[in-house]
Amino acid sequence: MTEILLQSVFGEFAMLIVLAGIVGFAGILLHQPLIVSFIAVGLLAGPSILNIVRSNDQIDLLSQLGIAVLLFLVGIKLDVKLIRSLGAVSLLTGLGQVLFTSVFGFLIGLALGFGAIESLYIAVALTFSSTIIIVKLLSDKREIDSLHGQIALGFLIVQDLVVVLAMIVLSAVGIGTSGDAGPARILVALGSGVVLLALVVVFIKFVADPLTERLARAPELLAVFAIGQAALFAAIADLVGLGKELGGLLAGVSLASTPYRETIAARLAPLRDFLLLFFFIALGAKLDLSLLGANAPSAAIFSLFVLVGNPLIVLAIMGAMGYRKRTGFLAGLTVAQISEFSLIFVAMGVTLGHVGADALGLVTLVGLVTIAASTYMITYSHRLYAVCEPLLGLFERQGTPREADEAEQHRATPYDIVLLGLGRFGTAIGTRLQRRDLRVLGVDFNPDAVRQWRALGLQVEYGDATDPEFVASLPLDAAKWVVSTIPVHLPGVSQEDSRRTILQAVRATGFAGRIAVASRVDEDADRLLAAGADLVLEPFQDAADRAVELLAGTRSEADGKGEPQ
Repeated sequence: MTEILLQSVFGEFAMLIVLAGIVGFAGILLHQPLIVSFIAVGLLAGPSILNIVRSNDQIDLLSQLGIAVLLFLVGIKLDVKLIRSLGAVSLLTGLGQVLFTSVFGFLIGLALGFGAIESLYIAVALTFSSTIIIVKLLSDKREIDSLHGQIALGFLIVQDLVVVLAMIVLSAVGIGTSGDAGPARILVALGSGVVLLALVVVFIKFVADPLTERLARAPELLAVFAIGQAALFAAIADLVGLGKELGGLLAGVSLASTPYRETIAARLAPLRDFLLLFFFIALGAKLDLSLLGANAPSAAIFSLFVLVGNPLIVLAIMGAMGYRKRTGFLAGLTVAQISEFSLIFVAMGVTLGHVGADALGLVTLVGLVTIAASTYMITYSHRLYAVCEPLLGLFERQGTPREADEAEQHRATPYDIVLLGLGRFGTAIGTRLQRRDLRVLGVDFNPDAVRQWRALGLQVEYGDATDPEFVASLPLDAAKWVVSTIPVHLPGVSQEDSRRTILQAVRATGFAGRIAVASRVDEDADRLLAAGADLVLEPFQDAADRAVELLAGTRSEADGKGEPQ
């Protein structure tokens, strides 16, 4: 049956896609991101195991289009306004991590017997972390808006800028090392690059906004246009010797300042994932598994360096800047892996003849190990911190000035109610309690929510309510209630119920008052009461009861908003 299907290109692609679905499903069961599954599909489909790949030209074409779309989506995120908004911590942490990993990775490569060029390629490849994976994991854990989540996103943008520079440098080096590279060809390529940049600037200034405004009336056409833009720029850049990668990147930058960039990115993300499958299939078809086995000792050393060294340097930099060790630790875990760009970067080096296939095999193996391991490290980051916390004292400055500006005044103020979670429900509760002259202290780990509460004139403190150390520092002595409106994590990579963690942390402080916990699922009430809650708030049910009271005329309707006068 297999041989019959492989007699046609369509049958071959059908087998590859089905294999990707099977392996991807196994990856989901193991809580692994798609990139790990796709690399595994490439290895399985390659000549060393199933030998399914026969149509190399067609797969290479889809692979190249996938890389162009990937870099297009990187470019579309590089809005000039966003780059300007990078904070000092993101910039210093990002650059510090890149510099640390590059220098020590290069020295490790030399110590393991690799040549200078190979060591440089490997070291640079180890500096890139996967934005896609990190954003997905932090989103699943509802930590994308936390302080450590925002800092992580900031230095990931810095890494993306480093990727851009590395691709540009590599493209320029490629021009200089090609066999027919004379001064004239180099000048033509550089001149073409200037023309492309000028074209992007003109397009952004005069064309991008009005054109996307019209195309947005038909979202499908907007997506087709974006793909065409990425392919066209990639083809032009490749034609003049700058490389498809740089062309795809510039295509993304040309649309980065438009109001529809998020829509374009959302529509192209599934296509990117699908096309990247063929990049990894093409990669696996060229890899010899014996090379992976031969590189296993070196891969183990480099993997340990990425898994331990990268988080430590982030932790050290953030600690020196005045952040708490917990914030630095959670942010540092996000760089404990390499990304798809690492493989693309080394693959470009193989194409240019700078490094051999063994270097690509080594980086691929490091990618498999670090991505798989860091997924679990980020998923269970709070438990991992609890284990490592006694060893992290040297990474925290006395007073942690970046996070504890108002902590002391709150410690000295008695509060009637401490409210954890300042979303819409928490804010509604807090403002109504204040109207009744109750002293309320709000707590949230979203800096935007903290700023909004402060703008309302309410007392607020930044912190993570799932951190027992932080909860123990809250002024709970005089409080009658601790109220948590923090929602439970939806099913994802993490199955932890943050509400149970909060109940345990509050009770562990010896708090003698009562605890109220919000739940949006009816079945949770009994479990939360059994876990130590005194009251379970059910926003939808409570709102329905309130609405019935108003509609039935049993409560005042004078102000039209359900607030009795």
